Order: sequence, then structure tokens, then C-alpha cells
Amino acid sequence: MTARFSRPAAALAFAAALTLGTAAVAHHGWEWAEEKQSTLEGTIREIYIGPPHPTLKVETAKDGLWQIDLANPSQTSRSGFTEGSAQPGNKVLILGNRSAQKDQKLMKAVKITVEGKDFLLYPERIPK
Repeated sequence: MTARFSRPAAALAFAAALTLGTAAVAHHGWEWAEEKQSTLEGTIREIYIGPPHPTLKVETAKDGLWQIDLANPSQTSRSGFTEGSAQPGNKVLILGNRSAQKDQKLMKAVKITVEGKDFLLYPERIPK
């Protein structure tokens, strides 16, 4: 049996797929972030290791809770950062690119330092 769609239904499905695909690419690329890198220092409150990308929730003394996006799971693991590499309560220093939208407390990490141990998520993006 072959599924048949009306033209309006097919057009709507195509538009939805295009919109969702564009949103995913925009968030997973670097376009949404500032070009200039900055650092953020705080305490890890939550850790998520999994797709689409691992994240940290980091509380800073000045700005409160931030979401830190790490690399994709494979690349994060290759950096040495795996489950057990950090715990809630650990101090962390992040080098990365924060969201271009100043009202968002969101940063894409290039390098994280947990309790003195460095994890190079995107070594090619770290200034020499």
C-alpha cells in the first residue's frame, strides 16, 4: 500500500521539516554565538552526557545559572570528558563563545577546566 498526500499536506510537511532542520543547524553550529571568546567561572550544578550534545549547568557568583553546551558526545568523549569526569559541586572554568543574544545565559564551550584538569573540546578553536 502506498501512502498518498494531498499537495497542501505535502507542502506543510516539507515546510515543517525545513524549519526544524534549520533550527537544529543554527543551534548546533556556531552562528548563534558571539565570535569573541570569553571565560566563565562557577560551580557545576548539573551534568548531562548524551545526545544531541552534553551540557553543564553552571552557577556563577555574578550571573546565576548558565547552560554550557559541550561538543557532540563522541567529540566530548575524545576530549577525555566522560561520565565521572566531573561532579555537581566541582569548580569549573570555561573558555567558549556565549550566545549573541545577551539575555540568554548560554555558552558553547571550547575548553573546560574542572578542578585543574583541562578538557579540550575544540582544540582548533583555542587561541595560541
